Amino acid sequence: MSISAKVEDVEDGGHSFYEKHQKIYPQSVHGTFRRIKWAVLIVTLGIYYFTPFIRWDRGPGAPDQAVLIDLPGRRFYFFFIEIWPQEIYYVTGLLILAALVLFLMNAVAGRVWCGYLCPQTVWTDLFLTIERWTEGDRRERIHNDAGKLTPQLAARKAVKHTLWLLTAWWTGGAWVLYFSDAPTLVYDLATLQAPFVAYLWIGILTFTTYALAGHMREQVCLYMCPWPRIQAALTDEDAFNVTYRYDRGEPRMSAKKSVAARARGEAAGDCVDCYQCVAVCPTGVDIRNGPSLGCIQCGLCIDACDTVMERLDRPHRLIAYDTDINIHRRMDGEKPVTRVMRPRTLLYSVMILLVGAVMVWSLSARTLSDVNVIHDRNPEFVMLSDGGVRNAYTVRILNKHHTPRNFTIAVEGLTDPNVEVTASNADGGDQAVTVGGDQTRELRVVVSVARPPPDASVPVTFVITDTADGETATATDNFRGPGAGR
Repeated sequence: MSISAKVEDVEDGGHSFYEKHQKIYPQSVHGTFRRIKWAVLIVTLGIYYFTPFIRWDRGPGAPDQAVLIDLPGRRFYFFFIEIWPQEIYYVTGLLILAALVLFLMNAVAGRVWCGYLCPQTVWTDLFLTIERWTEGDRRERIHNDAGKLTPQLAARKAVKHTLWLLTAWWTGGAWVLYFSDAPTLVYDLATLQAPFVAYLWIGILTFTTYALAGHMREQVCLYMCPWPRIQAALTDEDAFNVTYRYDRGEPRMSAKKSVAARARGEAAGDCVDCYQCVAVCPTGVDIRNGPSLGCIQCGLCIDACDTVMERLDRPHRLIAYDTDINIHRRMDGEKPVTRVMRPRTLLYSVMILLVGAVMVWSLSARTLSDVNVIHDRNPEFVMLSDGGVRNAYTVRILNKHHTPRNFTIAVEGLTDPNVEVTASNADGGDQAVTVGGDQTRELRVVVSVARPPPDASVPVTFVITDTADGETATATDNFRGPGAGR
């Protein structure tokens, strides 16, 4: 018995508020879209399971895992890209980019994300493959579930659930490998030396994968996922969706009756009411009833219908990616139109290019150093005995490189400023300081001028320069004084 995603029915006046759950037994199918789904499944699962083991040389002292979320080190590594906590806006940019791509996919081909790329779809496909391999195809599974539980059937179910749990466990294990060095963590997990949090998250993800992909399946799409509701508000009449071409399929009748009707000169559609499109649907939708919240646009019903049409020597694509507009155009004797390039898709495309270009420019222009400056609040300035003015600042230098670097500090915006750095490398007020690799260093910097500036507050720029490669970083603040009134 499958786990139901619904609460129990609530009765009110003899009418149920909820549809009773019926287990879906999707039938296997062969064809173009099934092959596409196999390719997507292999590629996406391969990327997910094996990416943590890809190595990337970042030099001495740096992790060599290509993709790593280093929480203790507060870094995110993605091949040659390294993101620090203060650069979280890159993650925000990626989320915006992903949302825009999803909107564009929806505008072009409806819920194509749901049908091919959604993790729930991919893992459910994998679990269904295991189920067919151990228990047989649709008819055999229905027959077995309707009959008694024999020892042979119990053994086959035990093998199925064991393989499900192993797949779910591998899924959870692969996830935690993104947060630590993969080979090391695999060894620690095998020798029971890994931290408890690793086992905890593997357990949580094993349970959720086993429950969602093995038992809840289509109920996640129908009841839990918000995207079908959002997608319905974003689509338009020009978006391609899996569509039953009723202009060609109606009126429905068996193959023999349709032949006889056509011989008599009567109308007969190509649909023979075989229900193969329903049998292969992973959510149990009858696409012939029109657009449905349950349809994930996977195209498997197209493959099933094409197989039937081929056997009957009738044209393919009675079910196809199409629009309702084109159906009505064909019924009126007009040619179908394709409007992929339209204001909506052009807007999404331009926004994707714009956000992507900004992110690429920002990544290419960023430096491996940074500086922050905070002015002392009390006192804001000190009058010197010779008539000069002194301000004090807290300067924090950030070195994003993995090796120590030497920096000099200069101040621009004042006339002949005297800059003194506390805890510098050399005696005598030398401004050169060393910052360790992947570290920040906080310094006390005192800036003084011989004559008070004419204004009470003058903008100044602190410039740090790497003595080796000349890379600079700047921060602005203000130099305060008594002003012209004193």
